[in-house]
Amino acid sequence: MCTRAVCTLAHAFEEAGIATVALVSNRVHAERLSPPRALYCRFPLGRPLGVPRDAAFQRRVLDAAFALLERPRGPVLETFPEVIEDAADAPLACPLPPRHDASLPPAVDEARGLRPAWERARAASGGTQVGRVVDADGIPDAIAALVRIAGGTPWNEAGLPGEPAATAMDVRAYYEEAATGLAGHVPAARAAEAWLFQSTETGRVLRRVLEQVRDAAPPFPALLYLIPYSQQPAEAMHRFEPPAEA
Repeated sequence: MCTRAVCTLAHAFEEAGIATVALVSNRVHAERLSPPRALYCRFPLGRPLGVPRDAAFQRRVLDAAFALLERPRGPVLETFPEVIEDAADAPLACPLPPRHDASLPPAVDEARGLRPAWERARAASGGTQVGRVVDADGIPDAIAALVRIAGGTPWNEAGLPGEPAATAMDVRAYYEEAATGLAGHVPAARAAEAWLFQSTETGRVLRRVLEQVRDAAPPFPALLYLIPYSQQPAEAMHRFEPPAEA
């Protein structure tokens, strides 16, 4: 969740009498929105607790955050002392599976070929983020619907298995989890995301879908769930920027 949303929710909860602490990654927005208590963490975006699978590090972050509850009045904005820097946006270097069925759209065949890697990642982590509207078995069919949209079929007639934004999130989660299965380690922040959008057939399909539905009628809900800010070209960013605060 972005810093703006976190700070806004913090104010709402505090007005209802619930004490809050916000973990924020954008100090400028936090200073502007002045949440009651916030801990600014200089970590890669998408990793609010810092180091993946490092319980001791994550506990230090949480202890520092909860310590702010001792400050009854705010706004309070403290900075966590440790900094994490990594190759956050460099695509993960991992091989894609070979084509198996040339009769299928390349993205669908690719998704099927990634299933063993996804299974390895799920086994290693003990869970998955896939399943908002479609499970791993349904991912190829969901991608087939996206291929139809990329080819010009109206998005609301393409056979998406559920709410469009949730479908896109399931596809992205499947690919990013499969990437960790291919790589065999926890990648740098957003490296799996960059791999999806810069190196895979499905990433190319999602980019074409965005172009098809950007001005669609009826409007395609939640365009940012197709391609996140971090994968948008700079010249397109203004199309998705929320309005500035008054």
